[in-house]
Amino acid sequence: MYNKSQLPNGLRLATYKMAHRESAAVGIWVGAGGRYEDKVDNGIAHVLEHLSFKGTKKYSATKIKETIEGLGGSLNAFTSEEYTCYLTKIVAKHLPLVIDILSDMVLNPSLLKKDLDKEKSVICEEIKMYRDLPQSYVYELLDELIWPGHPLGMNLAGTIESVSSITPQLLAGFHHRLYQTANMVVSVCGNVGHRKIHKQIAGIFGKENPKKNIEFVKVNISQDKPRVNLFFKETEQSHLAIGYLGLERQHPDRHALALLHIILGANMSSRLFNEVREKKGLAYEIGTQVKRLSDTGVFLVHAGVDNRKVVMAIATIFKEMEKISQKQVSRDEFTRAKEYYTGQLLLGLEDTLDHMLWLGEQEISLRKIKTIRDILKEIETVDISDLRRVAKHIFRDNRLSLALIGPQSDSEKKEIMSVL
Repeated sequence: MYNKSQLPNGLRLATYKMAHRESAAVGIWVGAGGRYEDKVDNGIAHVLEHLSFKGTKKYSATKIKETIEGLGGSLNAFTSEEYTCYLTKIVAKHLPLVIDILSDMVLNPSLLKKDLDKEKSVICEEIKMYRDLPQSYVYELLDELIWPGHPLGMNLAGTIESVSSITPQLLAGFHHRLYQTANMVVSVCGNVGHRKIHKQIAGIFGKENPKKNIEFVKVNISQDKPRVNLFFKETEQSHLAIGYLGLERQHPDRHALALLHIILGANMSSRLFNEVREKKGLAYEIGTQVKRLSDTGVFLVHAGVDNRKVVMAIATIFKEMEKISQKQVSRDEFTRAKEYYTGQLLLGLEDTLDHMLWLGEQEISLRKIKTIRDILKEIETVDISDLRRVAKHIFRDNRLSLALIGPQSDSEKKEIMSVL
């Protein structure tokens, strides 16, 4: 059973007792991500995440790392489009200490200029590195196509120009605006007691004053035809990313789309893997993903393709998307997809860290937590006919964007365009 409580200033705590585990995992989630930025401060959420590891009013950077790692634990963080999460996994008896450290990183980062200058240099090199990796940069090109002129279309790491212009004052302003208790969730899983953690959290965060909730710019983008970016680069392999405008996080058809993902490209028995790689040998890497956000989403197809076989690979992918839109999947394929979906959910929640991420992401995104039983019931209601209906809605030209990085000639580019 999940336990939840809330401080008077709006901070929410969610815990799950996993009695027979030695470990515990804690995450502090902040509703601060890439879509809260603009062109001027693009990348600031990611920079702030990095700076939080450089020391706080209470702990030096060395003390943070040596304390947690010296107790056998791990420490990490990540920034996404809609939130930032600071997390650790530790032997359960050390949980009070690591909660204190993580909380200070979130509430009281030093944000010193000397640390910022060093980290800006590191992040700029990170941006350059991913620009040099076509299998990564192709997603940046795709986001720009899917969400043009919107914060979601910008790189989460920012640009060299935007990151270079970030000052301690800008960071402090972003922190003050978004790192507020009404915009935070603490999630904890393991052999833990909710009341004990609530008491500690109240002692740390209770003195923080509540502030106004923050809104982001919602997506309102229309599209009437495919969008394409064929980026020339002398590579040994062409890297392809296809994105169809998908479904928002709470859309009623979200499970049907997840099942389409499994059937099309989630594993080695998927249609795209079999057709593109196994039967035709067009790609080494081929798969699909589903990204869901508060008000939008995307269904992704990604592949690393032989430079000489790009047109054939794209044509094969589109053929499979059309096929699943026009012809109902077999009962056996549908059953296997459901079993894979539910099996992966159940297996993914056995670990304290994975369960903490499941718990925290739901609470920060939805302000509620569904149990695994709730999710399984929802999946069970999906009918085989729902898949074709959803596929026909999603896999259309006016929802399609395609980004490609490779050494294609002008004539090859024309061939690619003719396939669309």
